[in-house]
Amino acid sequence: MATINDNYLKLQAGYLFPEIAKRVNAYAASHPDAPIIRLGIGDVTEPLPAACRAAMVKAVEDMGSRDTFKGYGPEQGYGWLREKIAKYDFQARGCEVDAAEIFISDGSKCDCGNILDIFGNNNTIALTDPVYPVYADTNVMAGHTGNANEKGEYAGLVYLPISAENNFTAEIPTDKQVDLIYLCFPNNPTGATATKEYLQKWVDYAKANGSIIFFDAAYEAYITDPSLPHSIYEIPGARDCAIEFRSFSKNAGFTGTRCALTVVPKTLKGKAADGSDVEIWKLWNRRQSTKFNGVSYIVQRGAEAVYSEEGQTQIKELVAFYMANAAMIREKLTAAGIKVYGGENAPYVWVKTPGNLSSWEFFDKLLQTVNVVGTPGSGFGAAGEGYFRISAFNSRENVEEAMRRIGEKFKV
Repeated sequence: MATINDNYLKLQAGYLFPEIAKRVNAYAASHPDAPIIRLGIGDVTEPLPAACRAAMVKAVEDMGSRDTFKGYGPEQGYGWLREKIAKYDFQARGCEVDAAEIFISDGSKCDCGNILDIFGNNNTIALTDPVYPVYADTNVMAGHTGNANEKGEYAGLVYLPISAENNFTAEIPTDKQVDLIYLCFPNNPTGATATKEYLQKWVDYAKANGSIIFFDAAYEAYITDPSLPHSIYEIPGARDCAIEFRSFSKNAGFTGTRCALTVVPKTLKGKAADGSDVEIWKLWNRRQSTKFNGVSYIVQRGAEAVYSEEGQTQIKELVAFYMANAAMIREKLTAAGIKVYGGENAPYVWVKTPGNLSSWEFFDKLLQTVNVVGTPGSGFGAAGEGYFRISAFNSRENVEEAMRRIGEKFKV
């Protein structure tokens, strides 16, 4: 009889966002006329930039001629896209990143999970709490953890609590060594940011201990403070200890189009079982070449257009639109007497639930009384209990209406 991967049985009741959808769908079925506004999942709502659409239309036309038709592309991504990414996203900010170190993929969520394919089962893994659920769940699936306790914490993972008391930035562990470290800035779900000085401490720790940082920079386009780093590679020494994940989903609206990238420096090394040094780049290149066929030519042409003059203007306008939504959410919730964090260099506002409500109690109350959907903080980890995430990804009309409803219901 065929057996299964028993690690999947360790996973908690359900992945956070499908669980939210389940509850919302059940409510909508019993209240078919409820005008529900969804500010939960971080999915964009505005159209793709015109420059990207035009480039994709042209690419479709290319596929209609034998002379310009494209079949299988390079698993690492087309050189013309990787070169533009290297130039505009990294080298322009003083980062020593070569186009050959960039791998194009169909999503940073996928890469954050797939990267575990090339790392061993005996690493000590650290992640923040609260945290983007993919980091924890993919380690469970890969067999890197034990079972979860009553708080949902998995044995074998090192949890680094983040809260208002430490400005939602984790303290470097001093009581144990960790080998793989997940950092996300601007942070999902809290909206917190990291200074160069803070990231330098993590880089110094990683280099001193032979650790590797998984740096998720999916929301770097939302940084408005010029003093804040957009990439881990702005930090001296990071090439020797960090892998960076980025996405076109949130800056250019590619959530349904799918295009992202991972940077693996050729100077980055890990240890084999015999103690020898192994280049991580070679392992990831082999993994991608074996298990991934690459992102479509049409989508990569659309992503390339992000770096055109028109594309740069349009994605800045798109980001500014969502950040105006975030500013409105912060303003209206604060006026209602609700404590908020984030939303200034990130598209997420992290809310302290009012009246000592639990995260899921606040979720249910918002859904049932004002028909607004957010994300319970406890779904991101035990330390997220008592908090709630509201996303700025929606139309201006919906955000204004949602804030009006919440303001009327909760204003103190």
